[in-house]
Amino acid sequence: MNLSYRKAEKEDADLLVQIYNEAFYDDYVRYGECPAYGRSRESMENSLEKYPKEIIYCDDQAVGVIALEVLGNGEYYLGCLCVIPQYQGKGIGSRALEFMLDHYSDWKKITLITPADKEENVNFYTKKFPFKIDGTQMDGNVQLAHFVMER
Repeated sequence: MNLSYRKAEKEDADLLVQIYNEAFYDDYVRYGECPAYGRSRESMENSLEKYPKEIIYCDDQAVGVIALEVLGNGEYYLGCLCVIPQYQGKGIGSRALEFMLDHYSDWKKITLITPADKEENVNFYTKKFPFKIDGTQMDGNVQLAHFVMER
């Protein structure tokens, strides 16, 4: 399994929407809402300006996205790490996050949010990486957990 990453450009908006829709469809069904699902091309283009995205390729097939917002002073917000369902459970997400940690080598603190009851996400961030939950909040009908990783 050969993984590679490519910085997403505005012209990739349709591909990004497709990847997000595949990756977040189950969340949309589960929670009845998901801000990453069903986005328009225009909203994805706007998102690219705030959240630089890397498209994850597995053997030349686009299979996921990782997006980090640069907050400054070594602080980053992980806005998205997604892999389409047929490629999940193969270590692609772990390798993508490791890639980003190497790419943004000045990181001191990384934060993210994810649904608090989504065990696979909680386990991924707390067991494969040293993220800790530092709070929760409600967003609509979904309880979100705040994660932080510091060095």
